[in-house]
Amino acid sequence: MEKLQVYKFGGASVKDAAAILNLCRIVRDFGPQGPLVIVVSAMGKTTNALEEIYDLAYRGADYSAQLMALEDYHRREFVAICAQLPPGPARPPEDAETTDLESGFADMRQAFQRAAAFNDYDEGYDQLVSYGERLSSYLVSSALMRMFPGGKVQPFGAYAMIKTDKTWREAKVDWPVTERQTQHLVSMLLDGADIVVTEGFVGNAAKFGETTPGQVTTLGREGSDYTAAILAYCLRAESVTIWKDVAGLLNADPKIFPDTVRYPEISYRETIEMAYYGASVIHPKTLKPLADRNIPLRVKSFLDPAAEGTLIHDCQHPALAPAFIRKTDQCLLSFASKDFSFISEENLAVIFAALAQAKLKINVMQNSAISFSVCTDFVERRVHQLLDLLREQFTLHYNTGVQLFTIKNYDAASIAQLTAGKRLLLEQRTRSTFQFVCQA
Repeated sequence: MEKLQVYKFGGASVKDAAAILNLCRIVRDFGPQGPLVIVVSAMGKTTNALEEIYDLAYRGADYSAQLMALEDYHRREFVAICAQLPPGPARPPEDAETTDLESGFADMRQAFQRAAAFNDYDEGYDQLVSYGERLSSYLVSSALMRMFPGGKVQPFGAYAMIKTDKTWREAKVDWPVTERQTQHLVSMLLDGADIVVTEGFVGNAAKFGETTPGQVTTLGREGSDYTAAILAYCLRAESVTIWKDVAGLLNADPKIFPDTVRYPEISYRETIEMAYYGASVIHPKTLKPLADRNIPLRVKSFLDPAAEGTLIHDCQHPALAPAFIRKTDQCLLSFASKDFSFISEENLAVIFAALAQAKLKINVMQNSAISFSVCTDFVERRVHQLLDLLREQFTLHYNTGVQLFTIKNYDAASIAQLTAGKRLLLEQRTRSTFQFVCQA
């Protein structure tokens, strides 16, 4: 079999019928001659909507209007796709595509009825919020099957392939079993399919080493990039292409910062660091499996598919333009010893253990003689859990609604530009990175 390629299309590239039809044209006009695996995210803001619905359902509140609106959105876009493409593979006496879509809605409704039964909020989140990718995968595969008839397109669930543990909302991959399970894709491609469509973000939790499907897990918010990298690694793909609404990997988000610069080429290492600090173009875990097998990653625009984009691979390049990264909805927490003793390694061990128990990630940290400060993403439930764990041992202060800015490859001019007019609550610099927390 020829070397395959992996394409990943995010939420903006599948947000409605017009976007999905554009995806089909990209595959037709710019896709590879050999086999192709397509990974899709949930449509548009579906994940946000599902998070809202799940929170209501978990608390026993009424969510019927929000769920109906979400179903109607998918129905409307499906009808628009069908109106512009040739008929799909219907099975008389019913239209099989419509029947399958409604069956998916019925499964989702039943799942939400059980939401309040979950003792672990995050466990229920994985079972229910993951429906967004499943519905999106269905619509995209239906559209592609209409454009490429004759069995050339086959849907196949990533749930059946990617084996994980039960670290809800950020599951860890069982790589040996996942690599064996992905061979099902190879069989499908050898049997005549040119394109396999699967959903990102999801996996399934079985005991490590087992192949029997378990509960649905998710790989972390925006984790469809990671799905593409997992499949590329396991299948030894020739390359991965992530299709975005920007011209490639930029030095800043153009919606926030003016005069952005595109990096035509950049190394794995530089990109991993940018993603770690919060650059929104690529999920932080995406690069390592690709770097391990030297699989190049391209970031291209679905709005201008003929444009060059960015090539991320093992390379050397001259000094890069400073990268500006902003993270909003942050929380700055400070822990001080109650008896004015120094913050020791023992104190830090207690704080780190509590942060891990509350599932809060440190985005930046700093210590003084008698206090220790961390900046994390603000998740109210988790922050209050952390405070409950530590309030007996430490004096606690925290600020919510703050922002964390990072400048990668900074210089004096870039620091002056970004800090001007801001009230800094914390700042830190290394040889190549400058970070500060400020009021929003």
